[in-house]
Amino acid sequence: MKVAPSILAADFANLASDVARVAPESDLLHVDCMDGHYVPNLSIGPPVVKSLRKCTDLFLDCHLMVDNPAVLLGLFADAGADGITVHIELGDPRPLFEEIRRLGPRVGLSFEPGTPFDAVEPYLAEIDLLLVMSVQTGFGGQPFIPEVLDKVRAARAAIDARGLAVEIEIDGGIKVDNAQLAVDAGVDILVSGTGIFGVDDPLGAARTLRGLRAS
Repeated sequence: MKVAPSILAADFANLASDVARVAPESDLLHVDCMDGHYVPNLSIGPPVVKSLRKCTDLFLDCHLMVDNPAVLLGLFADAGADGITVHIELGDPRPLFEEIRRLGPRVGLSFEPGTPFDAVEPYLAEIDLLLVMSVQTGFGGQPFIPEVLDKVRAARAAIDARGLAVEIEIDGGIKVDNAQLAVDAGVDILVSGTGIFGVDDPLGAARTLRGLRAS
């Protein structure tokens, strides 16, 4: 199982040390970028990604919760983003996919808990990563919504049936005590914020998540 600690729950005053602390048991670093418009929260942008790039070799998995991602794609790519994920709720994502590909990062597509799998299914062959949100985007620390696992199962079946090299990522309320549900549903990548950075032993939590296998 791949693990992506979400820095939204890290200590921003000690971000480099927090990242280094969990890096041995991490595969990606999840970077939530919010603009205060698409979601009511305001988080971080390309300057923080650029700073992170200098202090870690982890894959920088940038999730754009913004209402106009087109104007930011180049900035994130230049800052060192390895993957850029955009939202289906903004409309036809193909122009964004084309620009992300041109810039170099891997292409991700995300959808909210209330958006059906049918909305993203037509684009599976055009992406590298499908991000299933298991909380409503905007704020960390929300409880996991188990109903989204039906969408994970649908995505797993569709991806496998078509032989696509698309990874399924889940983000929202993922912790040691519920992550097995997501693993059994078919995810490839577990994003966890407070489930890692909000516990006494962040490295141990990441190690436990990383060690999960489908039962």
